[in-house]
Amino acid sequence: MESAPHPFAPMFEYAFTISLSLTGARYLEPTTMGATRLAVYAADGSIDGPQIKGRVVPMSGGDWPLVRPDGVIDFDARYLLELEDGTIVYLQSRGYRWARTPEVAERMGRNEPADPDEYYMRVSPKFDVPAGPHDWLAKHVFVGVAEKIPNANRIHYFKLL
Repeated sequence: MESAPHPFAPMFEYAFTISLSLTGARYLEPTTMGATRLAVYAADGSIDGPQIKGRVVPMSGGDWPLVRPDGVIDFDARYLLELEDGTIVYLQSRGYRWARTPEVAERMGRNEPADPDEYYMRVSPKFDVPAGPHDWLAKHVFVGVAEKIPNANRIHYFKLL
């Protein structure tokens, strides 16, 4: 028997995709917390979608993830976007990545390809943007479903309606 959807079930609308090229990682291992901290910079990238287009400002920030002892990567990314009209946007994103098997984790650790169904990679960004035509970015919750590509990430962002 099918049940009706919950009346407050979230609905999403595809907003845009950010494709990032990443620099090589710098490692701090192990930290005093028993985990590994990385620094990976956003070398450059593009933004494309029905709601915004633009680019990632080269080397304007990056990700400082913590690789936990259980293999989960806890993201903390911050970098700048430049939209088509020249608007500068600050993006801060948190999220998680984990492989569904140890073999996939090893491949991804070597920066080798993995199919999206072999891992979980989700982020939740916040945006700081000047008042004006793009301030809707700072008024909505977004969920990013990410693809790990060797030396890059592609993150598809969905606006929670």
